[in-house]
Amino acid sequence: MNHLGGETSPYLLQHAHNPVDWYPWGAEALARAKRENKPILLSIGYSACHWCHVMAHESFEDPHIAALMNEHFVNIKVDREERPDLDQIYQAAHAMLTQRGGGWPLTMFLTPEQEPFFGGTYFPKTSRYGLPGFPDLLPKVAAAYHDHPEAIGEQNARLKAALALTNPEAPPTDAVLSSDAIERALAALTRSFDPQYGGFGGAPKFPHAGEIALCLRDYAETGNPMSLQIVKVTLSRMADGGIYDQLAGGFCRYSVDSEWTIPHFEKMLYDNAALLELYADAWRATREATFAKTARGIAGWVLSEMRSREGAFYSSLDADSEHEEGKFYVWTPAEVRALLNPDEYVLAARHWGLDGPPNFEQVAWHLRVSVPLEEAAQQLKIDVPTAQQHMESARLKLIAARSKRVRPGRDDKVLTSWNALMIGALARAARTLEEPVWLLAAQQALDFIRAQMWREGRLLATYKDGRAHLNAYLDDHAFLLHSLLELMKSSFRPQDLSWAVELADALLDRFEDQDSGGFFFTSHDHETSCAAHARSLARRAALCRCGRAHAARLFEGIHGTAVRIRVAADRARRVTRSAHDGAVERRRCDMRAMASRARTRIPPSSARAQFVGRIFASCRAG
Repeated sequence: MNHLGGETSPYLLQHAHNPVDWYPWGAEALARAKRENKPILLSIGYSACHWCHVMAHESFEDPHIAALMNEHFVNIKVDREERPDLDQIYQAAHAMLTQRGGGWPLTMFLTPEQEPFFGGTYFPKTSRYGLPGFPDLLPKVAAAYHDHPEAIGEQNARLKAALALTNPEAPPTDAVLSSDAIERALAALTRSFDPQYGGFGGAPKFPHAGEIALCLRDYAETGNPMSLQIVKVTLSRMADGGIYDQLAGGFCRYSVDSEWTIPHFEKMLYDNAALLELYADAWRATREATFAKTARGIAGWVLSEMRSREGAFYSSLDADSEHEEGKFYVWTPAEVRALLNPDEYVLAARHWGLDGPPNFEQVAWHLRVSVPLEEAAQQLKIDVPTAQQHMESARLKLIAARSKRVRPGRDDKVLTSWNALMIGALARAARTLEEPVWLLAAQQALDFIRAQMWREGRLLATYKDGRAHLNAYLDDHAFLLHSLLELMKSSFRPQDLSWAVELADALLDRFEDQDSGGFFFTSHDHETSCAAHARSLARRAALCRCGRAHAARLFEGIHGTAVRIRVAADRARRVTRSAHDGAVERRRCDMRAMASRARTRIPPSSARAQFVGRIFASCRAG
């Protein structure tokens, strides 16, 4: 066993028995790199990541490749869900160094001072996809580190300068958001809207819950028919698609096609929190029954599959089972026919597309609504109530059969920020759809966070198996404040108000940038080893979340904290105006877009290009 056996992250524990001498990020690994003058191989991923599993099976479980890694590098494994600060830093650095978008697994090579000098995402075991084989690459990168320190030093200086450019200047005190910011954002969304299948752009297609919520708010406030069309088409097509689990509820992370048919099968708690809130709000605005049904499906999946015995919520479900993506979810017509009676099968086949060609890798069928139930009933001359009974019976039989399969892995750590999102979503949806069980579940999850992850006035970020640790980040505090407000609007408890005041004070004391406005992503007393890198990115990332803080204006007249938050929120909005030139605040920062903007400012460096080119050329020559 390597050094990961004592960690809480299921992702790190998956690698605890690798022949690679993995360390968690920390003082021991960083000190060893300096002591031995070895470069660091930093691998960042998460447990539900398909390509993380592929690289692990191909390379990290291979004794020969592990020996190369152990010989040339100090190897550090990071769960991006536990350490979003490190992920933000090195994703941005990767984009600047490679001029390409990032993702997971992220594979970065660092100096012992944690400065990145080379990197990529997934590297195959043997050369393909235009990428060198990982075992060919390793000794070449190590040689480059030892043989070309001047080039690395020049590159690092330029990278630091580029990172510094991402930090916005302090805005004038009278700066305000542009009056037409929302109109411009809506115009951009309208231009990219897919009127046939919904969503924005083409494949791969993500739900973009925040953008759809903006359109929904615009419709509610102005009656804009285009905003309503975007909302109704997108949410209807998604609910009918394979991105939504037609049997058990819940959404997968994204669709690999533009029709929402075949998803990337991992299911994330935070995606489903955003979509639960969105579908409930859409029902409230439109009274369309499918939106309420979908919201209930999401909540049902969360409460049945993602809830711990203590009442908190787990993080994600894997995309893979038995080393195959989607194997748990797909069917053949013969399998379904054997489980259903003839009346159920003929209707299910028409409704879910089992009577058409396979849609998953040309050999299997992933369930999606191919023909609306009312239309299928009419075609088969069945009345709608009978058709509904047949489909519910079919659904339950298929769920029972699917439950006997090897399940995808579940990441059972508890993250404060993601739990806060789900708590707020359940509270809001419970109020909208009159579901008191959801409200009770939200309160129980909140009580767990308060009991287990709030220690002596300090919030912690992650919990598993009785151990809570790691300093909480800005979004942990902000999302938790938001969830408390949603809960108090649904059912007021005095202890919730008291804790909200404490959290707001902690947020301001530990995260506010009192010099320039806005909030840092990491607290003022965060670890110093990477603080210098983080501060050049953190406030920029935090700007996308700062809108959460001003929600606490609802405390006005109750406690003095409201005055502090109002002042801080006003300052944060001015920074947002300066940094984004009037762009609408988003719930989560799009790091890829940020990195794309930043890399356009990197001064050209022939030395950097030659240095990177030498590594790839040596791999090809080898």
